[in-house]
Amino acid sequence: MYLSHWQQRFDMWMQQHYTQADAAHDVAHFRRVWATAQTLMEGENASGLVILTACYFHDLVSLAKNHPQRAQASQMAARQTLSILTDEFADFPAELHAPVAHAIEAHSFSAAITPRSIEAKIVQDADRLEALGAIGLARVFAVTGSLGGALFEPDDPFAERRALDDKRYALDHFQTKLLALPATMQTEKGRALAAHNARFLVQFMAKLSAELNGDFYATDAAVLQRFGVKEE
Repeated sequence: MYLSHWQQRFDMWMQQHYTQADAAHDVAHFRRVWATAQTLMEGENASGLVILTACYFHDLVSLAKNHPQRAQASQMAARQTLSILTDEFADFPAELHAPVAHAIEAHSFSAAITPRSIEAKIVQDADRLEALGAIGLARVFAVTGSLGGALFEPDDPFAERRALDDKRYALDHFQTKLLALPATMQTEKGRALAAHNARFLVQFMAKLSAELNGDFYATDAAVLQRFGVKEE
């Protein structure tokens, strides 16, 4: 009941004040990250309120991946969150301000800040799981499209003979970041979920490769092998 009360307040505040940066960073994203975080925090000695707050405010400042200050966005979000908690949620426990700020700062891949608390580890894992699986697949194409990028490079979609460029091609982002995420997970549950959802992305790549080669009923075994996924 306690956490539900705070979630309702944060959700209402976001709906009234938050302006999303793109389709992948809307209020629904915050809700999903919190839902995933609740799974990850089961059995952990962690502050649910710190995790909930960080899940809702972690992308308060969300800069495009081609923005020059991208790596500072999570620290900007942390500062703004503390200001909001102080000014608009005066009954929020002051002793939780610093743990919330750290969890927000450390969630970002580009910031490269090591999470020191179990709360920060859970928030980081929950947010990174949003980049994998079916939701991650949808988000990566939405973000690249909003930046004017292409789905993939038509002559070499899997970058076998060229340098990867995920600012131009959505599919390149799988190799530059997404498939590396399982190795960065901080919790045991997060690692298991990330590995499972990363396999889904590789299977999508293999299906795409087969379709590009005119085979609409199969997956490309060579793509599965290249990325270490066994054919089912």
